[in-house]
Order: sequence, then C-alpha cells, then structure tokens
Amino acid sequence: MKELEAIQFVHDQLLTKPQFPEFKTGDTIIVTYRIVEGDKTREQAYRGDVIQIKGHGLTKTFTVRKMSHGVGVERIFSFSNPNIAGIQVVKRGRVRRARIYYLRGLVGKKARIKEMKMATNQN
Repeated sequence: MKELEAIQFVHDQLLTKPQFPEFKTGDTIIVTYRIVEGDKTREQAYRGDVIQIKGHGLTKTFTVRKMSHGVGVERIFSFSNPNIAGIQVVKRGRVRRARIYYLRGLVGKKARIKEMKMATNQN
C-alpha cells in the first residue's frame, strides 16, 4: 500500500497540469506540437478524430486518427508531453463507445462521425 502512495506522490510532483480544453472520443481536434530540428524549432498542426483516451496521471494518452492521401494515419499523444503547444476542438462528435477502433475498417462516407448538436440558449 505504501508503494502506491509513493507512486502517487511522485506523479503529483512531476505532473504539470496543462490547460487543454475538454475533449472526448469522437471529437475532431487540432493538436499543435513543437518539432525540434537541429537548433531550430517549428510548430506543426495535426488534425484528426480522437479514437481513444486511456490511462491517468502521467501516463494518460490520446490517439488521433486522420486520413492522409487515402491512408489512415494514427498518432498517440501524451497529455504530459511538454512539446504540445495547444489543442483546439473543431467539432464535437456523437459516439457511443470509448474506443472507436471500428473506424479503421470504414472508408469514405461511412467513416464519418455524427456531429453532436449543442443546445443554444436564446432568450
């Protein structure tokens, strides 16, 4: 039991809370991350659908899938990665599963995720 408390203590000390917007599986996001090439750094955007979020604390990760020239490309990002410059939520998706691996087998219009309708409060 003391080992778990020690691990939790180390995670709390090392984890910096990033100020990312809330997103969930099925959302379309743009992840901007820094790339270091030699002595130069640049930022690159990666836009795609979140297909899973797993882990907690320092090990919490999310997987983003995009289509690039007809080929599906997936990338795993860590929430605690200091190279992530920002995350922007483009579209909220409506899915009924926590991990939407079934998108890997779908092509074209069948691979679309329905958009969640947000309630507008107009008085």
